[in-house]
Amino acid sequence: MASNRTSETSGERTEQERERAREERGHRRIAKRRTAVPLLALAVVLAALAGGVVLLVRHAQRRKTPPAPVIVKVVFPEGYTRVQMAALAHADGLRGSYLTASKSSTALRTSRYGAPASTPNLEGFLFPATYDMYAGGPVSKLVSEQLAAFRENFGGAEVHRAKVLGVTPYQLLIVASIIEREAAIPHDRPLVAAVVYNRLHLNMTLGVDATLRYALHDFTHPLTEAQLNSNSPYNTRTHKGLPPTPISNPGVAAIKAAARPAGVSYLYYVAGADGCGEQVFSTSYAQFEKNAAAYREALSKNGGRVPSCGKR
Repeated sequence: MASNRTSETSGERTEQERERAREERGHRRIAKRRTAVPLLALAVVLAALAGGVVLLVRHAQRRKTPPAPVIVKVVFPEGYTRVQMAALAHADGLRGSYLTASKSSTALRTSRYGAPASTPNLEGFLFPATYDMYAGGPVSKLVSEQLAAFRENFGGAEVHRAKVLGVTPYQLLIVASIIEREAAIPHDRPLVAAVVYNRLHLNMTLGVDATLRYALHDFTHPLTEAQLNSNSPYNTRTHKGLPPTPISNPGVAAIKAAARPAGVSYLYYVAGADGCGEQVFSTSYAQFEKNAAAYREALSKNGGRVPSCGKR
């Protein structure tokens, strides 16, 4: 009997132990579930915070990245005057007074080219080209770039040629500015240069109306008798020699023509009667008068207007 009670007691204990084990496992499952919930919530919160940090960083980066600068192409045609360039720079939205910025500059000393101390501004040295500028940028930067371009295109070779021709580099630049205004086609540039130098050597007046038009700031309207007889130093009908300053800002081709004029004896030229832009050159005043009469007749037949060019 003792043996049976022991066996029954052992069985009861075993059953009780199993029951306790099941309860403990149940408690552990509940504890795990209770632990997992806050951990999951914490993970969600951390993920949200991380996402917010990324968004904030990206937003900050977007705010710190400056917009791409707007580039403005400033295009100066050959032969533009300083006043014309000022109007164009203003129209292109650059900041400041171009006329003030182009009066003088430490970047270029006009006296090094033989310009008189009384030279009023940088006319002639403002190299005509296309310049990429920041929108709203200062005109002083534009002028500096023009002067740098001038130095690149008017150097030792031009200074040497000026000496050979018996003029200063500044005077060669004045001749180039006249060529730029007078010659409409490439063929005529060295011929116009020859006429200018030939007349200077003979102590003749140049008789170039473009020099007077520069002083009048008028390159389109007919000149009056009073204007043609004015005492302006830019009136090369009444004053011998070159005008006091360049009358435009010449490009490379005009500078080269001034440095190497054609080897001809022409003293006169007048616009051709066919309206194609070329000049008709002559060595005598009599022939010049005939050429001028032909031009006037062509104008008269065309209602006072320059005939349209018939060449293709």
